Amino acid sequence: MFFRNLVWHPVLVICLLVIQRGYCVPLDKIHTRTSVEIQAQAVTDLIGRLLPGRANEFDVKVEPGLPREENGYFQIEKVAGNSTVFVRGSTGVMAAWGFHYYLTQFCHCQVSWDTDQLNLPAVLPDVSVRVTSLDKLRYYQNTCTVSYSFAWFQWPRWEREIDWMAMNGINLPLAFTGQEIIWQRVYLGLGLVQADLDEHFSGPAFFAWQRMGNFRGWGGPLSDNWHQATLALQHKILERMRAFGMIPVLPAFAGHVPRAMERVYPNTNYTYLTPWVTFEDQYCCPLFVQPTEPLFTEIGTRFIQEMIAEFGTDHVYNCDVFNEVPPTQSDPEFVSSVGASVYSAMANTDPDAIWLMQGWLFKSEAQYWTPELSKALLTSVPQGRMLVLDLQAEINPQYIRLESFYGQPFVFCLLHNFGGTLGLNGAIPTISDRVINARNFPNSTMVGTGLTMEGINQNYIVYDKMLEMGWRNQAPDLNQWYDEYTVRRYGVDSSEIKSAWRILQTSVYNDTSGRSFHGQYLLTNRPALFKFPYIWYKSRDVILAWDSFIASALTEPLLSEAPNFRHDVIDVTRQAMSEIFSQLYGRLLVTYCDKNITALGEVARNMIDLLQDLDNLLQTGPKFLLGKWLSEAKSWGVTEGEILQYEWNARNQITLWGPRGEILDYATKQWAGVVADYYKPRWEVFIRELEIAIEENRRFNSTAYQSMVFNAVEKPFTFSTKIYPDVETGDPIVTAAILYDKWRNIYQLGNDNPITDCVALEETEDDRGDEEKRYFYLVENSEM
Repeated sequence: MFFRNLVWHPVLVICLLVIQRGYCVPLDKIHTRTSVEIQAQAVTDLIGRLLPGRANEFDVKVEPGLPREENGYFQIEKVAGNSTVFVRGSTGVMAAWGFHYYLTQFCHCQVSWDTDQLNLPAVLPDVSVRVTSLDKLRYYQNTCTVSYSFAWFQWPRWEREIDWMAMNGINLPLAFTGQEIIWQRVYLGLGLVQADLDEHFSGPAFFAWQRMGNFRGWGGPLSDNWHQATLALQHKILERMRAFGMIPVLPAFAGHVPRAMERVYPNTNYTYLTPWVTFEDQYCCPLFVQPTEPLFTEIGTRFIQEMIAEFGTDHVYNCDVFNEVPPTQSDPEFVSSVGASVYSAMANTDPDAIWLMQGWLFKSEAQYWTPELSKALLTSVPQGRMLVLDLQAEINPQYIRLESFYGQPFVFCLLHNFGGTLGLNGAIPTISDRVINARNFPNSTMVGTGLTMEGINQNYIVYDKMLEMGWRNQAPDLNQWYDEYTVRRYGVDSSEIKSAWRILQTSVYNDTSGRSFHGQYLLTNRPALFKFPYIWYKSRDVILAWDSFIASALTEPLLSEAPNFRHDVIDVTRQAMSEIFSQLYGRLLVTYCDKNITALGEVARNMIDLLQDLDNLLQTGPKFLLGKWLSEAKSWGVTEGEILQYEWNARNQITLWGPRGEILDYATKQWAGVVADYYKPRWEVFIRELEIAIEENRRFNSTAYQSMVFNAVEKPFTFSTKIYPDVETGDPIVTAAILYDKWRNIYQLGNDNPITDCVALEETEDDRGDEEKRYFYLVENSEM
């Protein structure tokens, strides 16, 4: 009877788990309240959407597991002679995860964010397997993902995303859509007027940072059309998430308020936050209400009340009170009081509240967040009432430095991508080892794994690997794993393409540098002298992988027709052309140093030609189109003004990121349209200025160039309304093969003439003010 009760009482289940690990974490409220019938139907409907012709071959039920399966289980059964695959799970998420496990591990299929490989065998394979999750939680999203990737999602795309979450075992996703209308109700109820909110709310492409108090108003204001549409959308999102048995994470109050609060509540103690990056006063520095002030509790309580009244609750709330904005006092008692006040604002309304906090502050401001200050914040909340996301734990985990967050439970999170940039990169061998190490850490308080990328739709292999760590208790043989992954991704068993992936395995996907990669490609960054790409691999390896991709594309018809392979041919070709461009850039600098304007012109023509060819290539893939991003943004507009505003939001985020390029080229996109009309013109202006400097026998004036390119190219691009195709044109295999024939030998010629001389370039005061002279080495790009 005791063990039977454990199945039905989450409090006892969690206490059993945590006693075994040496600590007590009251995470008992993190469980679904949706009936098993609704959850089972949600998974059945998912299978119908994914496999409409074969959905009747799957039978789904949600039912409790054994006492030892407190983290959840799934079971797949199919016996010979029976055409039905029986899928069982402790929740809808677990059942969906089991269904996906069957597709990938037994049917050799792949389901991704956008494109699937679903070549199921005519007779589904027999199987009998029961898998227990190694952790209670699988978390999903960075607070920035909602802006870099989800900003323009309508319901059909959200439905697809939630299906993907369920199939990958995600049971703790952020649910941030539609919160601005809740804030509007709260602030208007406190005496502010609409004009106050118009100067506070940012535009949709920048919500993440306005919500975290980094700035105010940029890209806004928001219309009632936006509020009503996102309100309705959030209801759909939450209904579907809960139907699967997920625990949606809602937002909470972090203390950042409109400046007008000072007018309405003049006797409250406020702090003007320090400028974030270089935003000027018009957009920077919202007010921060000290959490010890009664107004903080008033606002926080009202917000949670309004949120619960509108959307209900699953008791988990995200709040990042110090995201890239340090506390106003470096005093442990003050920091502890802040944490206690933040949590009280949640718990006043919801006594079962759990505070979910991104642990980015402990990494990005590590020198500030000493163990003493960190402990003050982390222990300001009852143990188990704070859940920490250890962001970028695959590279720089904080749970070790902070002793498993001083007893608070944490989720080991893969960050990996910044800004939604494209580029082959990852630390796949490290992922397996460090997740397992975190589970085995002495007195570990790890309760889950998570994906916290800033942008999706890139490097699918990295996330597939991380998601598997929810059920893998040991690292697989990576050679075998890569071979199996290749078959799953393309539905074709090809030795040539396996060889290509083996090259990528030991190069771009074997980053052991411990550094963060921010899409630092030369061609997507504002041109300048003295710039070199950050790479941890030999670029010749990318070229060798490109050789195999093109050979496979031209000789294996089944591969050339596989949608994922066609995407990857574009992606690998794009990467190879980026490597070639970097090499050309090195030659450009040499010709400039030599003052050889003829040779410079020849190299420059190749660079500009390559950029146009790259744009032509990207037009052949549906995931590489500026037009799609812009059309999705404009689809939210009801009036002409809204359409223009949302398009401008979308353009600014991926280019200038601010009125003056405050975060220039952070969210860079190698998309058709951006390359041709943004990157290429910038390089044309840069090259022309180099030529003029040679002709006039003077040094290159970088300050004048930056002003020129901002006014001539960058700012006009953000205000342009040029229409770009939102569907692909041309054949990626044919186009990639043509470009391979054209550019492959250019790279080889570069290898025949390595640049090994030390070249000294002096910058004038116009370029760098009073900085000292700088020297750099030009080295062969393939050896960098």
